[in-house]
Amino acid sequence: MADILTPDLCVIGAGSGGLAVAEAARAYGASVVLVEKARLGGNALHAGAIPAKALVAAAAHAQALRDGAAFGIAADEPKINFRKVHDHVEQVIAALAPHDAAGRLEALGVEIIRGAARFINRKALSVGDSEIRARRFVIATGARLPIPSIPGLDAVPYFTSETILDNTRKLTHLVVIGGGGVALELAQAYARLGTEVTVVENGPMLAGFDPELAAVALKRVEEEGVRLRAHTTVTAIQARSMGIGVAVQNGEDDQLLDVSHILVAAERMPNLAGLDLDKAGIRMNKADPRLLLLSPGLKTTNPRVYAVGDAAGGQSVQAAVRQAEVVVRSVLLGAMAKPDALRVPRVVSTDPELAEIGLNEALARLRHGAGFRVTRWSYADNDRARTSRATYGLAKLITDRSGRILGAGVVGPGAGELVALFSLAMTGGLRADKLAELVAPYPSYAEIAVRLGEEFRRGGTAKPLIRQWISLNKLLG
Repeated sequence: MADILTPDLCVIGAGSGGLAVAEAARAYGASVVLVEKARLGGNALHAGAIPAKALVAAAAHAQALRDGAAFGIAADEPKINFRKVHDHVEQVIAALAPHDAAGRLEALGVEIIRGAARFINRKALSVGDSEIRARRFVIATGARLPIPSIPGLDAVPYFTSETILDNTRKLTHLVVIGGGGVALELAQAYARLGTEVTVVENGPMLAGFDPELAAVALKRVEEEGVRLRAHTTVTAIQARSMGIGVAVQNGEDDQLLDVSHILVAAERMPNLAGLDLDKAGIRMNKADPRLLLLSPGLKTTNPRVYAVGDAAGGQSVQAAVRQAEVVVRSVLLGAMAKPDALRVPRVVSTDPELAEIGLNEALARLRHGAGFRVTRWSYADNDRARTSRATYGLAKLITDRSGRILGAGVVGPGAGELVALFSLAMTGGLRADKLAELVAPYPSYAEIAVRLGEEFRRGGTAKPLIRQWISLNKLLG
């Protein structure tokens, strides 16, 4: 006979979103069952953001040695020990893993069930010998990497953006299929670690980011030796006794690349296979059949079932955590809220780093027509950047005509940290001219936010107000 559980909340998936839901729900005193068929912590910890950033950090140290001459520090070409680079990555994962350990969650009162979940009707799901009849369910199953249908790919070994993090040896010539953030991060990291790298993308590189800012990051990646082939399609893979042949096409131009390894790094998609969603009355989005059909509050077509993270199109740890907060408050407190995806920073850890929040220039033009302003400030005019010879960067502030901040984008050192200032300003409802009142350390990259505020004021919004104040005082005597 099946073991029947009746918690307040059943969370399917123990990645960033699922863990955030479980912990928040327990903080409100709700009973929680957490279902996970693999490792706690999900992709971000074991094969995503954390190990990728650890690899990027190792590669940055190698590049720093090459760039030392400008500071009067001469060094030979760095000697890379890939086994030790891999050990560094594993040590980072191991140091963070206890935070997501089962013992800690169980101490919070979360009941963990190992296995694959599938819905058996609109009100219950099964996991092995257990049947869970929860008051509410949350799908937090993360994402999977789609493998492109390229003739010959299945006949050769290849890495994915997850498995390449297990590599322990130098690669001769790596071709990266995909031009998103993860693809560019790994491409630059491997180039800095001594590998010849070619990136192939059938559209633009870093699609979705501000093209002006993306171009700055891409130019530096190319300057470091990575070959970028945008708007290029991989048409076939040829297995050889030595190496691999990769046929690519750009318009009418065909070429055959001789490579040693392939990395498939396409954008990830929600991992919803095997859940038997139809039995729960959960429908997919007709506009994009890969995605669930969700209400603004992240409720599926079954009112008992919600979704967060990649399953809800979150695409990042911070998005999943924000969505988790909204769902838990909705489920347990009846709070009607919806997450604002534009308030979540988007960061690519290339060098220079690329970060955006809110509307970029293209989206602002689409939504506001001509009713917006763009204010820019260059890293070349920042003293901290000058001291570090890191003047290769740009910050953009997007506002409406009154100064309300619609978004911001930064490409340059510390972009991910700097964009957090704009996130705080947007959340607090600060207008662009208020940035000029920030007291930032000198010299610091944070001064860029101050300069953007000053530049906005000089653009004319504040001056009429000052003139009106002076005129009023004259009239009063």
